[in-house]
Parts: sequence; structure tokens; C-alpha cells
Amino acid sequence: MKYFVYILHAISADKYYIGSSNDPERRIKFHNSIEKGFTSRYRPWQLVFQKEFPGKTEAQQFERKVKRWKSKLMIKRLVNGDIQL
Repeated sequence: MKYFVYILHAISADKYYIGSSNDPERRIKFHNSIEKGFTSRYRPWQLVFQKEFPGKTEAQQFERKVKRWKSKLMIKRLVNGDIQL
């Protein structure tokens, strides 16, 4: 089953959210409506990056790698296509 890593951006707060899912469109709707917690505070979110993986394990490994950067600049570079991973 295909899995995706996605990055959402909240323009109003200039915040990024990194997640993985087999259905990123469903997750975006969820983050923009139902979900409570971090993403509910910075709505609306827009999809700015999506990368497909052959399975859940590969997607989660990539997600953890990006989250370990802890750098908004690096995430922006990935979103802009300045970094190819």
C-alpha cells in the first residue's frame, strides 16, 4: 500500500506540520476541521509538500528524519525543492 509524507503550512503563524498517511487529503481535512491539539490552533493548513513511498515503514522513517532536523529553514528548503532526499 502506498504511503505519503506530507507537510502542511499555516500561513498565519508560519508554522509547519509534518505527518504521514495513506490518504493525505483525508488527513488535511481532518487537521482543518475535527482534530484538537497542535494543528487546531493554527488553522487553516495548506498542503505544501507530499512525497510517496511504497509502504508505511519507509514513509515513517522519512517523517522521523525530517522531524529530527528541528529546523524551519531546512523544511522550507525541502518544500521549495532546494533539497532532494
